[in-house]
Amino acid sequence: MPKSRSARIKPRPGAAVGTLLRGLNLESVLAIAMDRDGPFTRTEVIEATGLSAPTVGSLVSHLIRSGLLKDLGAGPSSGGRRPSCMEFNARHGFVAGIDLGPTKTRLAVADLQGERLAYRVVPTPPGLEPGELLSRVAIELQVLLREANVPQGRLLAVGAGAPGAVDRDRGVVSLAPNLKGWSEVPMGARLRRALGAPVVVENDVNLAVLGEHWRGAARGHGTCAFITLGTGIGAGIVVDHALHRGHHFLAGEIALMCMGPQFVEGDFGSRGCLETLAGLKTLAARWPHVAQRDPDQWVAELFEAAKQGDPQARKAVDEAATLIGIAAANLILVLDPSLVVLGGALVNQGEPLVREVRRIVARVVPGPSEVVVSTLGKEAPLWGCLLVAMNQAREELREGLRVAARGGVA
Repeated sequence: MPKSRSARIKPRPGAAVGTLLRGLNLESVLAIAMDRDGPFTRTEVIEATGLSAPTVGSLVSHLIRSGLLKDLGAGPSSGGRRPSCMEFNARHGFVAGIDLGPTKTRLAVADLQGERLAYRVVPTPPGLEPGELLSRVAIELQVLLREANVPQGRLLAVGAGAPGAVDRDRGVVSLAPNLKGWSEVPMGARLRRALGAPVVVENDVNLAVLGEHWRGAARGHGTCAFITLGTGIGAGIVVDHALHRGHHFLAGEIALMCMGPQFVEGDFGSRGCLETLAGLKTLAARWPHVAQRDPDQWVAELFEAAKQGDPQARKAVDEAATLIGIAAANLILVLDPSLVVLGGALVNQGEPLVREVRRIVARVVPGPSEVVVSTLGKEAPLWGCLLVAMNQAREELREGLRVAARGGVA
């Protein structure tokens, strides 16, 4: 039987190379557009890419038709022909953030430039198994997406934070001690099924340092750290503008830092580490006025009592501050960052604690790093969620161009 005509025709190598090259060029132009804060001209694209004017014109036209760029028309002239202006269409798609905490969950929706469009704080339902809890969170986010008028199918990526050890490559929360039953939980896969979009899962403190590095106190600092002091204690680390997770995803787990040789051979973990000696639960045990109130309330009262000279309150605060100061100094000596950001419940109300941490760091570290309080507060991890979601969404857009190019559509 003779072969069909289509089966006999072999693709021309030159055509395949040309299609691939066009896809790469589309990616390049889109990357330039996404990195710009405002409008730009075709001339600027030509200068940035080194491509010819006709090629850039064709690529830009394609991206405008695809909805990835917005044609702004002719801009002001400095003499001669008025330039054609355009900008990245940040509302071509949307991203979302989920900061899952032991008592509260923060949700947000943003465009592809990170402009936040909707925000909500909801109680984290207690006593639910992980799958049911994530289903509830997904429903809350879907409500927020509708409130933000995000069209069906236009959610491109979600960033999700969890208070524990995370295997980002698998999207699995290996262990979250402050969430009941959270061991080897496939958080990414479950949220993806519920929301219909790629989900990037990350440790909440890692997200906090990314948030501060992007929108907060650590902007412009290439190597920095974020230390959270609350229900749990932990650190997020950025080295040369990139998040450092470590070989076992344990970088920054200063909660486990051993605070004395007397603890090494004992029941280490349940006592003797930083979190068991200076965390919120330990302070609560030392302060008889906690009851079942919000930590922000009783922590504020604890620090006020210490300020007024209450011996029990002062002893509790001083011991915690000393241990945290030692831990911060040790972290600085290992990492040598230009900045350390402090956040969490103990910092929000505890200026005396912050002063003591600074004092100890200055005493221990030669040429100490600057120690500052978070400017994003409780929302630092949520901003980190939006950042990783935005980066993932932009990669999805680039991948879409690559797929289209391979199919000969671009």
